[in-house]
Formats: sequence, structure tokens, C-alpha cells
Amino acid sequence: MRHRELGDMGEVTEVGLGTWNIGGDWGDVSDEVGREAVRAALDAGVDFLDTADVYGDGRSERHVGHVLDERDAHDEVTVATKAGRRLDPHTADGYTAENLERFVDRSRENLGEDTLDLLQLHCPPTDVYYDPDVFGALADLRARGKVGSYGVSVERVEEGLKAIEYPGVETVQIIFNPFRQRPAELFFEEAARRGVGVIVRVPLASGLLTGTIDRDTEFPENDHRNFNRDGEAFDVGETFAGVPLDAGVDAVEALEPHVPEGMTLPQFTLRWILDFDAVSTVIPGSTSPAHIESNVAAADLDPLPHRLHGVVRDVYEEYVAAHVHQRW
Repeated sequence: MRHRELGDMGEVTEVGLGTWNIGGDWGDVSDEVGREAVRAALDAGVDFLDTADVYGDGRSERHVGHVLDERDAHDEVTVATKAGRRLDPHTADGYTAENLERFVDRSRENLGEDTLDLLQLHCPPTDVYYDPDVFGALADLRARGKVGSYGVSVERVEEGLKAIEYPGVETVQIIFNPFRQRPAELFFEEAARRGVGVIVRVPLASGLLTGTIDRDTEFPENDHRNFNRDGEAFDVGETFAGVPLDAGVDAVEALEPHVPEGMTLPQFTLRWILDFDAVSTVIPGSTSPAHIESNVAAADLDPLPHRLHGVVRDVYEEYVAAHVHQRW
């Protein structure tokens, strides 16, 4: 698989693995199924894994650490984790040096790492981006060897633009897909200009862009696509990329006839994302080894022609933009 530069951290595979769904909030997933998803990604050539300390209260991190231990692969894989969402209440004043170090130490233990490859603030309140002391605390953790690099995971484009004003920020993780196109305007340009790595999450819009979800699809009680449909638990933008289900299904139905023969809708979506040079890596999540292998294969497909990029833009503007464009 092809590689791209991730800030100053070196190269990572264009397609990584997101591990939210093997930790929690996506229905019941057994420990073995979760670990097998990580194994499948590594077998497919993936060398970038993204997790967080709140995914199953550390469960996802422990799965990643377990598989890397059994394969003696810690030095071969870049692992990104996140911190901050364990705060209760989750407020800006909780992002203290003491709390961040406590979270980092717990993640180091979960992952079995002396130094975290990449620590990302986990979608903190907007005020955090205006507090230099927070980023000073991250720099201190890096200076003391607990963190190799640090970055942020953001909800809004404006937060990403503010974060990259801090010279130590190596990466920004952001939602970007055919239903969330705003980052491609100013943010990608500024990230590329500053040499900041861009990690794309929620690339398949919580499964909408797999083409397997319709208006009548039912989700388990403990699946965020059930309990966070209106943002009851966390930012609604994390569920279906913030697109109302009916509008999203309409948009998928408009896109599907344009998917080239021999390509799946998820592959079409991932290829569309990778056609943007500012993107360092994209992190679809799955518990299916076959789906993981298929997602990885998207990196080897040819770039989409300009005509298809135009189609994606037209579908976005007709069905989706009014719901999401100015909000995030």
C-alpha cells in the first residue's frame, strides 16, 4: 500500500484503521472479534492505527496493545490515541497538565508503550484551542518522552485552523467525506502550507456511505446510530457525519449509479478522499476482515476522474450541504 507523510512523524499507510467500533458504542463486539479486526488490518498492510482512551473505557487501546504484543509489532506500527473525553464534566478547565499526564499514563499502560507515538486532544471544547498552557503541557509531555508527537481531533474547521497555529501540533484529525466537504476549502490549504498531517475520520459517514443502510435500518440500543441520532450523547456530527438519515439515504441513492464498475461505494468514497493531496491517511473502522481488506484496496485504485468529483459535489450541494456545511 502507498504511504504518505504524517506531519514530521514519517510515513504511514494511506488507509489506516479506526478502532472506535471495537471499543464500544457500535453494538456488541466481542474481544476476539475486536482483536481479529486489528489483525486483519495488519495482515492487509496497514501500519497506522487510531484509538482513544474512552473507546470502551480503554478496551480499544487494550485490544491494539494485545495484538501488537502477540506479533511483536510495536516498532512497526504507528498508534495514535486520544485524551480528554474522560473528563466529567468535559469542560475546558479540566485540560490541566496534571489531568493530561494522568490520561497519558493510563494509555501508555493500556497500549504497552513507554512513549505514545501520537497523542491527540479528543475533540475538546473550543476554548481549549485558545489556551496556550494546554499546548505547553503537551510539549512538556513530549520533552519528557511520554509522548512522541501530539495533535488534535476536532469537530469544526475553525478549531483545526486555530490548533495549527501552535508550532508543536503535528496532526489534525477531522471528519471529511462526500457528505462533509468543507475541510477541502481553506483548512486543507493551510494544513499543507504548514506541513501538518491530516487524519480523516468518519470517512463512511457511520456506514451511510457503504450503501447498506436505509430509512428502516434498526440499530442496537448501545449503538450510537441509535442513541446519538440527535446529538444526545456527544456531537451529532460524529453520527452519520451529522446528516439526517433520510437526506443521507437520498444522497447515497443519487451517488450509487455513478460508482464505476468493479468498485464498491466504500472504495469509491475512500478513493475520493485520497484524491485530496492534503490528506495523510484515512481511518475507516470495521469488524469485518473482508471489509477491512476491501477498504485497504481503495488506496491502489486510480484517482477518480474530474467528472466524478463534479458528481460528488453536485450531490453534496443538492442533498447535504444545507444540513452540515456551515455547522462544522
